Amino acid sequence: MAAERRRRAGGGLSGLLLRILEDGKDSIPEHPYFYEADVEISLVGGSCKSPVENFWNGSSAVYILQKAVSVQESNSMEESTTDDAVYASEVLPKESPGTLALSVGRAKQLISLYTMVQNPNMTYLGTSDLVVLPPLWARCDGSDPQHTCWIGAEPLRAGNKVTGLNIYMVSCDGPTADKTRFANLEELKMEHKIRHHSSVLTTKGFARYELIAAAAMEDTIAESGSSISVDITWNGVEKILETPPLTSAATLNIALESGDPRSPVFHLYRELQFLLALAEGLKTGVTEWPEPSESESALKLVQEFLTDLKKKLDGDCIFGSKNETEKIKCDTAAVDSCIKSMFGERGDLDFTEQLWCKMKSVSSYQELIDCFTLVIKSLQCGEIQPWIHQGSSSFLSQLIQQSYHGKMEDVSLSDITPIQMLLEIGLEKMKKDYVSFFIGKSRISLLFQDYFISTSVDLQEQVHHVQKLHHVLEIMVSCTGLLQFRHENLFPLTQICMKYYKENPLNEKHVFQLPIRPALVKKFYQNDNPEVWKVEISSGHGQKEVKTTWQISTKAPVEHGTSNSSGFLLDSTVNGSSEERLYFISMTQCSQVHFT
Repeated sequence: MAAERRRRAGGGLSGLLLRILEDGKDSIPEHPYFYEADVEISLVGGSCKSPVENFWNGSSAVYILQKAVSVQESNSMEESTTDDAVYASEVLPKESPGTLALSVGRAKQLISLYTMVQNPNMTYLGTSDLVVLPPLWARCDGSDPQHTCWIGAEPLRAGNKVTGLNIYMVSCDGPTADKTRFANLEELKMEHKIRHHSSVLTTKGFARYELIAAAAMEDTIAESGSSISVDITWNGVEKILETPPLTSAATLNIALESGDPRSPVFHLYRELQFLLALAEGLKTGVTEWPEPSESESALKLVQEFLTDLKKKLDGDCIFGSKNETEKIKCDTAAVDSCIKSMFGERGDLDFTEQLWCKMKSVSSYQELIDCFTLVIKSLQCGEIQPWIHQGSSSFLSQLIQQSYHGKMEDVSLSDITPIQMLLEIGLEKMKKDYVSFFIGKSRISLLFQDYFISTSVDLQEQVHHVQKLHHVLEIMVSCTGLLQFRHENLFPLTQICMKYYKENPLNEKHVFQLPIRPALVKKFYQNDNPEVWKVEISSGHGQKEVKTTWQISTKAPVEHGTSNSSGFLLDSTVNGSSEERLYFISMTQCSQVHFT
């Protein structure tokens, strides 16, 4: 009877897993399925974040099994059917992952059934045309002495035939600052040798360090969600928590949100925000104007600017003033001199660019009209003959070129015309600002220059391209200021960012990665504790390779850990000592089942 029940249970699980796989051919199903009323199964893959990515580096879709929500618990499940497998079209569990973990015994039972249905020798199950199923992972409640939090099974294959399975057991404990609970490397190696009857072992280390905190920027970064970290890998680990050797391979990870008020390019960020507001106003008909300035209004600044130009008409046409120069110096006074020279205001602003600088504080539609009325009147009367950059294509630039010949077309400053005129001159000015940095001051060739500064697309798209350029600039500024990167490091990073943004929309949460030498950032982490440190012990080759992985991390490696302290802050301390960092301890052990 027990064998018959087991065969029936295996057949039910096999049928459901095949059905889920079939449903997920075109796209991953959004809803979970139910097996025997107490187990919920989801297929996870594609762009979805895998809950087992910390323990398994496979790239295929996976089945995730966890405890199902009962009809009584959910109060939203439709009437249950008599089938073992029920498709949950409406029910999405509202409980936290901790309440959805299966008992370790139930998880082992499900893994056993999965093993049975994948075994080509089990012909009595009626699966003559055996399909290689995706790996299966069961979420566990950690109720056993080992605190098992995941059990997984991954098919081993030869062509289209399943030859066996890798079985993974993941345990998790902590958080703790007690280093006596940390493993001993030699004991881990000996345990691996005994378990797998191995004589030859290899070890590989991994460490992740947060560099932002080391650069004393943790407060702002924590609030903004930005981060700069380095991942380091090396072979031949000698002891637990050893500092990676300088011969290691390292990758810099950068995710940066724009808009830090302390950034030396914050003035550009504010200009960009106004540019975005103008673009949005053109699209929706509603423009959000800046708050009126506590100092001089935009109209008064424009009046003074035009008056100054009229006085200089018969002399040298030198634009700008001592006050403007002093203002720029004042704005960047707190910035390191090297950074200040790289990211300060350009010195070759033409008339329209200087006009933008005066009008970017305009606080109403009427003030905008008044400002442009003054400018156009001065041009029509020949009171000014301003200089503009060659190739400038804004409508105002065209009017200025017409004024050189004493003939200007009539301009109706109504509807969206003045907003578009201001957007055009601001867009041209900011494009030149970014080109000045990427090509001029930083000596970085802008490989995708045509894409980012092209005028062949509409104004809205041009603004989005400039927004991408600003994000790249913010990344360059951070790496220059915080990490003291030089041209040889900025150059490849810039190319990586440019390539990404030529092919993707703006995404300030994207993590840009740059291979570097550990020596480049060693001073930022050599006296710091890692955020993650792990050692991987392996033996065997190819499909016979088995691994044991031991890891500590400041963040809980699972969503449903047995600890009630999941997600500790990075600066967690014990007894007030910043040296006593709290770590979660996890270990992944692998064993193999062979069918042939």
